Amino acid sequence: MTMNNDLTIARAAHLKPIADIAHEMGIGPDLLETYGNSVAKIKLEAIHALSDRPKAKYVVVSAITPTPLGEGKTTTTVGLGQAMHQVGKRATIAIRQPSMGPTFGIKGGAAGGGYSQVVPMESLNLHLTGDMHAVTSAHNLLSAMLDNHLFRGNELNIDTHSITWRRVLDVDDRALRNIVVGLGARNDGIPRQTGFDITAASEIMGVLALSTSLQDLRTRLGNIVVGYTNNNEPVTAEQLRAAGAMTVMMRDAIKPNLLQTLENTPVLVHAGPFGNIAHGNSSIVADLIGIHTGDYLITEAGFGADMGAERFFNIKCRTSGLVPDAAVVVATVRALKVHSGAHRVVAGKPLPSAILQENPDEVYAGGANLRKQIENIKLHGVSPVVAINSFPGDFASEHDVIREIAESMGARVAICTNFSNGGKGAIELAEMVAEAANEPNDFHLLYPDNASLREKIETIAVKVYGAEGVDYLPAANRQIEVYEQNGFGSLPVIIAKTHLSISSDPSLKGAPTGWRMPVREARASVGAGFVYLICGDISTMPGLSTHPAAESIDIDESGEIVGLS
Repeated sequence: MTMNNDLTIARAAHLKPIADIAHEMGIGPDLLETYGNSVAKIKLEAIHALSDRPKAKYVVVSAITPTPLGEGKTTTTVGLGQAMHQVGKRATIAIRQPSMGPTFGIKGGAAGGGYSQVVPMESLNLHLTGDMHAVTSAHNLLSAMLDNHLFRGNELNIDTHSITWRRVLDVDDRALRNIVVGLGARNDGIPRQTGFDITAASEIMGVLALSTSLQDLRTRLGNIVVGYTNNNEPVTAEQLRAAGAMTVMMRDAIKPNLLQTLENTPVLVHAGPFGNIAHGNSSIVADLIGIHTGDYLITEAGFGADMGAERFFNIKCRTSGLVPDAAVVVATVRALKVHSGAHRVVAGKPLPSAILQENPDEVYAGGANLRKQIENIKLHGVSPVVAINSFPGDFASEHDVIREIAESMGARVAICTNFSNGGKGAIELAEMVAEAANEPNDFHLLYPDNASLREKIETIAVKVYGAEGVDYLPAANRQIEVYEQNGFGSLPVIIAKTHLSISSDPSLKGAPTGWRMPVREARASVGAGFVYLICGDISTMPGLSTHPAAESIDIDESGEIVGLS
């Protein structure tokens, strides 16, 4: 059977008025700011207003190490939320807001897919309520005030070679990765080399995602370090007197957005931090609201369990104080075949024909990755459930192998067909998640705040990634020393590495062993509240492909969008 495309399916949805969705969550009209009939922002006062209500079971959806095409994690998250309603439970979903860079690039949008989508799909994937633009503008305001400070005499004695604050834009544009500003006449500024990142990579996006209140947002923005003086002392946005205006620009952006699924399950869409150099999770304020709106709060963490889930546990939960009750690990047959080492998948190109042939032995060989990602969930004391995101070309023998691997690791497992069947296709998953969430919880963080930065780095490298140890380049050693001298040693850490391997080398599939993790550089996102270590070639400004999705997106004669996916 041929299915309609995602956009056609989304447009055929019967949406409820967004005020009705909020009412079903227990959120009154006094706490809403509506944007038309289908989108609203929720005021932060809802955190206090709902705080005396029972807490929902808290479930995070992660995955095995993905291929460049992704494995349907958002689709599974949405399908699980819809399935909870199918079995008589009240669920709220919380996801990140898509960046328009990938939407117009290779990946496309991030509303889910098929009959497990967030709607209105066009609004979600494009401007929504303007949060992305607020982050972009607040970031670039700080950039402008920094350059103005240099132009006006550099009273803070900033070493221009130490400046780490760049500019951002929510498009893929490789030509802006490295630029020179201040060219032209004397009044055009101080010439220096800098560049652009995509908005999702902005530290302000990380600040938005990890703030717990408007005042916390204000404090974190003030703590952003833009560079260092000639004496290696940090220079902050507060010292540049930019934090107040930045907070004003972010005043509405900190309010979570409320949408719904095709089956009218409520969805909180808020913040979109980069999954490589940031923690890759939606906002804490959305979760502080959603945790009191039903029986389950289902949220999604970026990339595999070694990245998004690890950061969900050790950064997001550390900050929010919320305790997860269960975790889902999404797996696909095609990804496990890739992890066998027998196939190569390239973004923007069709799947190799051989990967579509029945071959349970390849699935078993790639199953080392699934075993390690289940282990990474259990490492934090959380019960895992494996969701087999089933594709029409899969074979029962291949699903049987995944089930055997999952059960041998003590994990529940469910086959999901929610892409084609909506919530009904994830009922088995919903039942398994409910069982796992009711088990006794032993959730714990991997490291304490007072561990040194190197202890934190090595804990993650060895326990989560399976490395034998860590090798620090001289520049990274110097930066780590400066950060600890300046009081940043208590911050949690993020390993900025490829998402295509558990290791730092994208060519190593499965669950690599016998390798050492190279730390090339250390950077401090003091406002957001973490230190991140560069352990591979990480581009913070993607480029467009030969035929980007933007080529197919247009407006038809009736004014409707076409080509959006």
